[in-house]
Amino acid sequence: MKNLITLLFISFSITLMSCGGKKETTAKVPGMMELDLTSHGLPITITIPDSSKGKVEVVDQSWGATEIKVGKEFQVSISEGEGDISLAKSDVKNNDVNKFQKYIVEEPTAILYESKITEQPEHHFYAVVKAGAKSFVIEDIKGEMFSEQLAKNMLESAKAIKEKAPAAPKS
Repeated sequence: MKNLITLLFISFSITLMSCGGKKETTAKVPGMMELDLTSHGLPITITIPDSSKGKVEVVDQSWGATEIKVGKEFQVSISEGEGDISLAKSDVKNNDVNKFQKYIVEEPTAILYESKITEQPEHHFYAVVKAGAKSFVIEDIKGEMFSEQLAKNMLESAKAIKEKAPAAPKS
């Protein structure tokens, strides 16, 4: 009888531990947080580095874009609109100052590319992301020189934008 109770206890413990493991797989990534942009007129959320990576700043620009900065390693601009990958690619290739070097990511709705003004390469991205019925143009904020990995991180955050469901009416 004692062995049966021990066996049941072990089985129950294993079941509880496996349930806990499933919860961890849906947990947030350490060092990242979800940012709700509805108060900025954008019905979306985006995953960004948390404040341990730098001061989180969200600024609505007069031209309609919302810029999100977390230190010097995460700086994106988001605006509602259909975007135009072909036009963005043309602008990138025909830039006389910031000389195009190569595409690192070239997809129907996103590009990540390397360019140079000086000898130091820099990396930028442009993406059009659909969230619900709306489309958004997301790109890095020009000015800082981003490494390939930092640009990839920002592009991945852009691609993971989610529609923010409207709040349920209170009854």
